[in-house]
Amino acid sequence: MIARYLKYALIGIAAILSACTDEISTVGLGLEPVYRIARMQKLPLSPMLTGESYRWTLTMPDGSQSVVSTAKDYVFIAAEEGSYTLSFDIIDPETPYHFDLTVNVLHEEVEYSPYISRVYEYRPAPGQFINEMPKYEEGDSEADMVRKAEESISGKNDVLISLGGFGGYVTFGFDHTVVNIPGQRDFRIWGNCFYELLQPEKKGGSCEPGIVMVSYDANCNGLPDDPWYELAGSEYSSPSTRHNYTITYERPAPDHTPQPGADGMLTDMCYIAWSDYDGESGFMPKNAFHPQDYYPRWIAENSMSFTGTLLAPNAVDISGNGSYYVLYSYAWGYADNHPNEEADLNSFDISWAVDADGNPVGLPGADFVRVYTGVNQYCGWIGETSTEICRAQDLHIPE
Repeated sequence: MIARYLKYALIGIAAILSACTDEISTVGLGLEPVYRIARMQKLPLSPMLTGESYRWTLTMPDGSQSVVSTAKDYVFIAAEEGSYTLSFDIIDPETPYHFDLTVNVLHEEVEYSPYISRVYEYRPAPGQFINEMPKYEEGDSEADMVRKAEESISGKNDVLISLGGFGGYVTFGFDHTVVNIPGQRDFRIWGNCFYELLQPEKKGGSCEPGIVMVSYDANCNGLPDDPWYELAGSEYSSPSTRHNYTITYERPAPDHTPQPGADGMLTDMCYIAWSDYDGESGFMPKNAFHPQDYYPRWIAENSMSFTGTLLAPNAVDISGNGSYYVLYSYAWGYADNHPNEEADLNSFDISWAVDADGNPVGLPGADFVRVYTGVNQYCGWIGETSTEICRAQDLHIPE
């Protein structure tokens, strides 16, 4: 009790001194009275004092006020310029404390890009476009392929990359935090989906839905090592959707003997073996149109496992003989699931983010976005269903 009283007495002295000179701040508290940051950038605030409970209250430039956190540490971020006031309270019957600070949010010195600026991970599952989109060259490392993926989808380069079969993914980010603005879609993703011409009203064609996940850089280290949250699309709660589904793909052995299909369209019916956590198994065939290796050549391991949300198959063989498959879109919430001109159906709200139990998490923004193929499906000579993307845009930054 005495030690705690002395600690707060010293803090009080520091606060009095700081009011008399600009050269002495509230060092003991660990907070400054005034901060200046650019919009859409994070300001981590970590008071050094402790108590039974805490409260951060934010006053907006328009005067509206709300409690924004009851944790000891708080990360401030704002999409709009202006002067914001934060009040920090230690709620403790013995040693309560109150501190006010001002955050002046300014326009960035260098204009932000609305588009992808960095790819952090590129880990596709096997597929008919792997080692081609982007192009693998002998000796390329995983870092080389990440760089090639970044060169393809950053800015407005609009070069498609393929994620392969179920679970294959890419992780990317922007040069700022995409802020979660209530009631608005926050970012958009481009793919190569199209509707077929016979029955376009049914919104079917080549729809290869990818699950979208987001992560907020809460530890402010610039790396995608914070928790990930799925954006719950239209099928999230469907009885046919399976969560925590795991699949493993095997690299073909060097002495593997191809087993061609009868019609010549498939050159190896038993090419890439896969098995899942249900005990089911099968093969990803190789077709005559894509003769290169389907297993990522830069991956040293001879097996690859992926875990995620599995959507129900969306393909129908309307020919009845395997010659014409239509892949139907899901309603909303997935990448490469509707043609790019359907802007609203390819846009995403960070407020859709849920935790592993399906509970909304209320993220203030997203620093990292991950897209992975959400269907485990093979459609004859068309091949596996694989999500492709070529661009993403923060919808709060004008082009």
